[in-house]
Amino acid sequence: MNKIRHYFNTLEITRGFFIALLGSLFIYLEYWKLSQPFLNTFFALLSLYLLLQSNQKIWFFSGFFTAVFWFWWITVSFKHYDMLWAIPIALVFISLTYGFLFWLIAWASKKIPQLFTLHSSLFTLTLKVIGLLSVSYLHPFGFDWFKPELIFIHTYLGIEKWQFAFVLTAIILSIWRKNFLFMLLILLAYQPSSNLNVALPKDIEIVTTRTAVEDKWNKTLHKEQFTEVFKHIDLAIEKKKTLVILPESIFPVFLNYDKTLLAKLKERAKQISIVTGGLYWDGKTPHNSAYIFTDDNITIANKVLLVPFGESNPLPDFLSDWVNKVFYDGAVDYKASENVVDYDIDGITYRNAICFEATSEKLYEGRPKNMIVLSNNGWFTPSIEPTLQKLLLQYYSKKYGTTIYHSVNMSPSYTIQDGKIAKTEEE
Repeated sequence: MNKIRHYFNTLEITRGFFIALLGSLFIYLEYWKLSQPFLNTFFALLSLYLLLQSNQKIWFFSGFFTAVFWFWWITVSFKHYDMLWAIPIALVFISLTYGFLFWLIAWASKKIPQLFTLHSSLFTLTLKVIGLLSVSYLHPFGFDWFKPELIFIHTYLGIEKWQFAFVLTAIILSIWRKNFLFMLLILLAYQPSSNLNVALPKDIEIVTTRTAVEDKWNKTLHKEQFTEVFKHIDLAIEKKKTLVILPESIFPVFLNYDKTLLAKLKERAKQISIVTGGLYWDGKTPHNSAYIFTDDNITIANKVLLVPFGESNPLPDFLSDWVNKVFYDGAVDYKASENVVDYDIDGITYRNAICFEATSEKLYEGRPKNMIVLSNNGWFTPSIEPTLQKLLLQYYSKKYGTTIYHSVNMSPSYTIQDGKIAKTEEE
């Protein structure tokens, strides 16, 4: 019992929980529509201040509970596989992964100075800062939704790495010198908010659908579902739109082999451009794809970054085959495309992105001006996943100046411009 108490101190667990809670409130305030720049800024700074002056054990528990608060929604998908028993196991595994990453940062910040016989607390604090600046580049099993600087997305401070570095520098100097005046250095990271409400084109229709996962893949319901999809397209045509965007896999069939659906889409494409989700079969493996119909042309853009475990198993082949057999009824992994796809509609170039990949740095290489994102959030609703996804898209939009048109199943669709949820001229 004494050994257990040595590793699990109630005060350390409580402190780690509190730090993680403060660093996660921005997600929940946004979810509850209570987000305010002042509150978000205060909670973010307090969380980092408490974390940077904490020991290894507190860092571990901070990472553990941060993963709980940020990523508990991942386990919601298990209910669709009738695997409720796996929810606590998966949550503990995810939380331990991030707990270990945090612990490793704190451990290295303590051990490295000892190797060089340096006993400066500033050096130790600096190493912790380097760890926090670097942790967003670590992607456990290919999952890259953890970015510490995201906590400043709806604050008075910027989200760039250099701005995050200024904030962390101000905090460690105030801790080191025990003088809060150093916190004034965070003003160097100040990011003025643009008050300009730029109206977006009114000729784009972004469709939201409400099809549950179980219904989506039920073939007996496809006729009714597809009828509803074409109603959305026909309504967009009646409203004189020039482009209609539909969610990910809204056609949960190999669309390139369905001549009837293709004919209907081609016919409507004579009056309106259509971007829709569907499956694609290349003769060997399935792809999660976007189909772009413009006049007489069809462009197929396959997904580049697959969801770890959800679409592609990141484990070695011998483990991957076993997991697919035991947990996914022997289903074959999707295949990812090698190259990011850009396509033109009415003289405007759009970067293609399907759900998970839109929240990855790779899709923003070359700083695309416009991106069309198709998502199916049915696997994770109800949860905070759509909120966290939206915050990440706002982060990338602000960072790269990309206007994002996002069509979603099972959560609201929206457009993001300069990091803000933008309105159309009609609104």
